[in-house]
Amino acid sequence: MGSKNKLKRFRENETFKNVFQPSREELVEGQFAPKGKWRETFFNNDNPLVLELGCGKGEYSVALAKKYPNKNFIGIDIKGARFWRGAKTGIEEQIPNVAFLRTQIELIDHAFAEQEVDEIWITFPDPQIKYKRTKHRMTNADFLARYKKILKADGVVNLKTDSEFMHGYTLGLLHGAGHEVLYANHNVYKQEGSPEEVTSIQTYYESQYLAKNKPITYIRFKIK
Repeated sequence: MGSKNKLKRFRENETFKNVFQPSREELVEGQFAPKGKWRETFFNNDNPLVLELGCGKGEYSVALAKKYPNKNFIGIDIKGARFWRGAKTGIEEQIPNVAFLRTQIELIDHAFAEQEVDEIWITFPDPQIKYKRTKHRMTNADFLARYKKILKADGVVNLKTDSEFMHGYTLGLLHGAGHEVLYANHNVYKQEGSPEEVTSIQTYYESQYLAKNKPITYIRFKIK
């Protein structure tokens, strides 16, 4: 994508009422107004709050919002030019239960209050295979501690990935730390009984993986 196009999208994002772009200082210093009040200040309801972390173009967040109108969805990514597509779709199609937040996942517990979130989706994250990149792996112990802080006591996390490495790493970590694995499947499209929300929604890249017969893995778990 050219820099002109990116700038155009950044400018357009600033006009979208469903996009939030707080500064790092705003978040860390506790000045981000929606924190703890997402339902009442933006969604105007008391429905469950669901996050998609590393949402990319926002396809999954938008599709989930359409499928589950009685839940609120927030797609989160640091790359605003990417989720511009999802945000624009949300505006154009008047989808009231989806929003987008531009921030780093490391700051997630500064954007949401304790026990404010009902569910988290992590869709096709970079597996960060090299050892020195472990700290950026989105299911490492540090990230899980952040998620636990903002999740309700019975809140769940969903990991959907094409990376067998990420699937295996996460399962090992969850079992080793005594977290509760509710469901695990290393090929959701080939095995019967896979959760419908996992197989009925596909991102652009996911459809490409499937065209190459690449298995899609899935884990649903609770952080203890």
